[in-house]
Amino acid sequence: MGRKLTPNDFRGDSHEVASTLIGATLLIDGVGGRIVETEAYDREDAASHSFSGPTPRNEVMFGPPGRAYVYRSYGIHWCLNFVCNDEGHGAGVLIRAIEPTHGIDLMRARRGLDDVRLLCSGPGRVGQALGITRELNGCRLDRKPFQVLAAPEAVPVVTGPRIGITKAMHVPWRFGLAGSRFVSRRFC
Repeated sequence: MGRKLTPNDFRGDSHEVASTLIGATLLIDGVGGRIVETEAYDREDAASHSFSGPTPRNEVMFGPPGRAYVYRSYGIHWCLNFVCNDEGHGAGVLIRAIEPTHGIDLMRARRGLDDVRLLCSGPGRVGQALGITRELNGCRLDRKPFQVLAAPEAVPVVTGPRIGITKAMHVPWRFGLAGSRFVSRRFC
């Protein structure tokens, strides 16, 4: 595994950070794995939670980089984003999928299934498998319970349009590990 990421590693544009996170390791209380799929969002992007400005729900996205932005999707799933760019900007990277490597038995228990490929192949699944809750909203990514480590070496990254949204669907800010069987949906 690579070096521990610091808040400065998240200061770039969201699409740049989203790409560099592919191959990084994400652990929460020692449970997690290799990030294989992300999506970038920016305040000038109609699909972003930050597009209309700060609200009580999204205020963390406007805070310092290197923090967790956690929100409920469809009132069911907790989703994890990494805040990036400069404080006040309003940008983040959604963690769409990881390849499980640590705490697989606990992830199986949390998700109620055995197929390791399906444990974290989608943002809601990542949230459930890693035990993401609202309490993590605003927490620093360089402190416990988080551990985010850079990819130890460069990996091949593919891009495509984001999925599961109704605005700015054409923006190619979905990034994935080329050839990974753990992504939520294959890249065309």
